[in-house]
Amino acid sequence: MNIYYVYILASRKNGTLYIGVTNNLMRRVFEHKNGFIKGFTQKYNVHRLVYFEETPDIQSALKREKQLKKWRRQWKIDLIEKENPKWDDLFEQLQ
Repeated sequence: MNIYYVYILASRKNGTLYIGVTNNLMRRVFEHKNGFIKGFTQKYNVHRLVYFEETPDIQSALKREKQLKKWRRQWKIDLIEKENPKWDDLFEQLQ
């Protein structure tokens, strides 16, 4: 059984947000942090893992990603702060 992750990266507390999906959260965040992924996260220095969810299949992960991307910014901030009020980088906890 595979596990998929929907995750939110931030540049800083209340900063720029990025939402993505992966089947390997550690690898994917490592790639973001080290600039291996060109584009938005590299351009805006968005590399702090502030929130993630697990899901058992890719379809539900993609559905949740689309849902979160449509949310208002404040709803996303509220979601992050409910689980991670200090906006700590959760990547350290994955290791």
